[in-house]
Amino acid sequence: MPATRSVPICVDLDGSLIRTDLLVETFLLLLKKQPWVIFIWPFWLLRGKAYFKQTLAERISFDASQLPYQPELLSWLKEQRQQGRTLVLATASHQLLAQKVADHLGIFAEVMATHAGINLSGKTKAQRLTQRYGIRGYDYVGNHSCDLEVWKTANKAIVVHTSSRLELEAARECTVEKVFYNPAAKFSDYTKALRLHQWLKNVLIFIPMLMAHKLLQSNIWLQSLTAFVTFSWCASSVYLMNDLLDLPSDRKHPRKKNRPFAAGIIPAYQGFILVPVLLLLSISLALYALPLYFTAVLGAYYMLTMAYSVWLKSIVMMDILVLASLYTLRILAGMAATGIALSFWLLAFSLFIFFSLALVKRYSELYLQCQLHELTDFGRGYHVKDMIMLMIFGVTSGFMAVLIFALYLNSPDLTHLYPHAERLWLITPILLYWVSRIWVITHRGEMHDDPVVFAATDTWSWVMAFMIMVMMYMAA
Repeated sequence: MPATRSVPICVDLDGSLIRTDLLVETFLLLLKKQPWVIFIWPFWLLRGKAYFKQTLAERISFDASQLPYQPELLSWLKEQRQQGRTLVLATASHQLLAQKVADHLGIFAEVMATHAGINLSGKTKAQRLTQRYGIRGYDYVGNHSCDLEVWKTANKAIVVHTSSRLELEAARECTVEKVFYNPAAKFSDYTKALRLHQWLKNVLIFIPMLMAHKLLQSNIWLQSLTAFVTFSWCASSVYLMNDLLDLPSDRKHPRKKNRPFAAGIIPAYQGFILVPVLLLLSISLALYALPLYFTAVLGAYYMLTMAYSVWLKSIVMMDILVLASLYTLRILAGMAATGIALSFWLLAFSLFIFFSLALVKRYSELYLQCQLHELTDFGRGYHVKDMIMLMIFGVTSGFMAVLIFALYLNSPDLTHLYPHAERLWLITPILLYWVSRIWVITHRGEMHDDPVVFAATDTWSWVMAFMIMVMMYMAA
């Protein structure tokens, strides 16, 4: 057996050196850049995995500095290099991508990767390394069961795993020198990725039932609850896809970089599985239990959110309008599920108030960028000098919503719902105070990047919501 210091360390990339898979990452980058690729990629794959990887690598560029590296392994490799050991990047990723990683890290003497139609994985990688260094002539860092073929001819194994089973299997092939543990994704990581807290926004589906005073009708409750679940599944499908498409920009963000996919806690391929599963569950439940009109609204919501994720979020002000429209679509979904007709006043109020809240979200993100001395927002088209304009638009839109509510109080349609409609005027100053307070908090930089979540956890917002309910009860 050769001396340890004279044996090179061959390092796998995907899942070992980085907590992600470059094949999935490059596919996502290309999908966001050219969405029509979703229809033609299977034909590339039919020509072989090596051809598929090469096609992706030639069509995209990525920032290797933003990848989620395995910090303990990377530190150990740097120590080994300082001690004189030769490091070789041996990966099934394409040569173009692997070279970018090697150039960024600056610790590898050589790069062996997929190229010229040869997919460097499993037995193929083992044969290549054996030809280059001989049997037991290299140590190998791996993380997957396919690496067992490589460890059969390796001198020692350095195992990166999420469970001890792989370590035991590697030990049967050669001596395990060192183990690096990648914590497996927990249930809380999946709930975070699904953004269950964002389901709170779908409570807007219950607004038509509330405004029509049909809270005591069990069939209306069942329809609204079913619509809530359906919309929530659909929303989570969109959130997952949005996170997958936003990996590069999220990794540059001080908070979003800790999201499960961006941090490499949950493998991106699992997101690919969950996205269609949740969508199919949502559509199936909608078709089975709710009117066809609701399914049409759900489809409009999904198409608009996907357009937002792929394209519209980068268009200044268009992204704000889309976000406001998505909130209003939730109210329309409640109407479609229950058959309750909505007034023009409610739809107008919702559009203006949610336009204001969407501007709060953008302003708070730009405020954070200003604190970090960044001039532009991550993945958006805004500049920090736009902040004053966004505040003007947001405050104006919020006050317009309050004005629409005040005008609604003079509507003759109100009398059959509220015999003492004049008492609803007391809601107007409450709304004025709430809108003003939200924007003052935002201007101070104390706003959560999602104002709806902030409002749901803000004591004063709950107090004001209770006061509004009391006013509505007194007017009824």
